[in-house]
Amino acid sequence: MKHIIRYIVFYLMAATLLSACHERYVTYDDAEYVMFADTLKVYPILEEAEEFSIPVVSTVVRDYDRTFGVEVIDKTSNAIERKHYTILSNTVVIKAGETRADVRVRADFDSFEPTDSLGFTLQLVMNDNLEMPLYGKQTKAVLMKSGPFEMEMFTGYCVLSSMFLQQYNQVGGFNRLVYTEPHPTLKNTIICRNWLKDGYDVTLTFNGEDPLTPIVTMDKGQVASDQGSFFGTVYGEWGDKLLVTSSNMMQSIFYPLGGYLYLWTEISVEEYGVVGHFYNVMEWVSDEEAERIMREGF
Repeated sequence: MKHIIRYIVFYLMAATLLSACHERYVTYDDAEYVMFADTLKVYPILEEAEEFSIPVVSTVVRDYDRTFGVEVIDKTSNAIERKHYTILSNTVVIKAGETRADVRVRADFDSFEPTDSLGFTLQLVMNDNLEMPLYGKQTKAVLMKSGPFEMEMFTGYCVLSSMFLQQYNQVGGFNRLVYTEPHPTLKNTIICRNWLKDGYDVTLTFNGEDPLTPIVTMDKGQVASDQGSFFGTVYGEWGDKLLVTSSNMMQSIFYPLGGYLYLWTEISVEEYGVVGHFYNVMEWVSDEEAERIMREGF
């Protein structure tokens, strides 16, 4: 529970970057822009591979080397430089004939707790005319201590905190106590009992094969609720199903060592359209904490 509000606030701020996060550089005939490839990205930190790269890209090719400064913006960073991470060079060079270079970062695996979500902001030091309008010259790197996937970390009771519930729940708040269990036939998949509403279960599937891509997904066509429970009416002509799937706006990730995940979902009405994209946090708790919540509430 201690992480949930902090993560919701962080990702609501990050939501304003959704379009930029998935934009990749394109070539312009009449303009040269230099930028980070992503304005926001999560970097899993592994014990055996503590270095990672943050790409810098250009919209044009030049026949000479281009050197740019790289600086840390302390006021928007909560990871501590030279404790949690070290920038290996304060400059980055895009070589002649190329459009990409990498800022190399070394992370200290042992300085992170399993539930830490720490990050830092980098900014390019360059001429203002190289900054692409609306995209900017900064990136936010979120560091996540990671390791092998274990299903047991994501079964049992968990607290769901949902922006959909905050907006549409007519009775109660935006937190729910959800019980999860392994799917009997699908690999790396859990069943979330009574996820948004009692009587409606959904499934989540973890990419448990590659610790560098700790992605969690929700299959299409899953029914999260009836419409009336949240909207007070039924839209469309073909039933009252409220459908949920993974959002294509931003990737959802799980923290293998922390027992929680961030889930972006698309909520839609069958034969009517998309209601919106909503951010959720799921954090697994002990049986004792679950019993306390059942007695006392959130």
